[in-house]
Amino acid sequence: MTDTPTQYERPTTDLGSAHRSITPSILYFGTPVGVISTLNESGSTNLAPISSYWGLDDLLVIGLAATGHTVANLRRHPELVLNLCSVSQWESVECLGRLTGAHPVPRQKPSGTQFAADKFGAAGWTPLASTSVIPERVTELPVHLEAAVTGIRDEADQLAVVFARCQAVHVLDELTVAGTSHIDPGKWNPLIYNFRHYFGLGTRLGIAARAEVRAAGRCEVEA
Repeated sequence: MTDTPTQYERPTTDLGSAHRSITPSILYFGTPVGVISTLNESGSTNLAPISSYWGLDDLLVIGLAATGHTVANLRRHPELVLNLCSVSQWESVECLGRLTGAHPVPRQKPSGTQFAADKFGAAGWTPLASTSVIPERVTELPVHLEAAVTGIRDEADQLAVVFARCQAVHVLDELTVAGTSHIDPGKWNPLIYNFRHYFGLGTRLGIAARAEVRAAGRCEVEA
């Protein structure tokens, strides 16, 4: 016997909402900017700026263009580094956004996109060896998340969702709470991508009940 799904009706009550239905071309409501390191076929490291990602425990979920050079690299060599950016690096990130590691430049790339074999040099950055994966880290960026790809899911409209497990985390010492593995939220000021505009963080509005760092330089962790 097959259970019949419960049928629901959409409420039609109009309470005079101030909301307006729109069709934005992008849904970048404000996420931190990262630069993803992947391994080129030549063995060199490719860099690409991203903002469509999030983390759950040690799982990273990353949204990318399925036909892009980064996904091609990950299908061939399933390792990456997610380098996180602070507010001072937005101009270097914007420079990378106009470059591609694919040659010749794919037709679907925006007009003006240029090929760059050395993304580190183009951005004015220097490579740093990783500890658990082959793709290199970016020395100048304050946070490095080394990860192994566990799956790539292709979606409609030439999109891909990459799943990766973080294997190592490296953070500038000045951003941590001394003697702990905690980030000091009062010192970490990530670069935010807000509808293709770059922002930093504003004034702290409050502290979540589950926050382990309750004040500058002090941790309060339940036993």
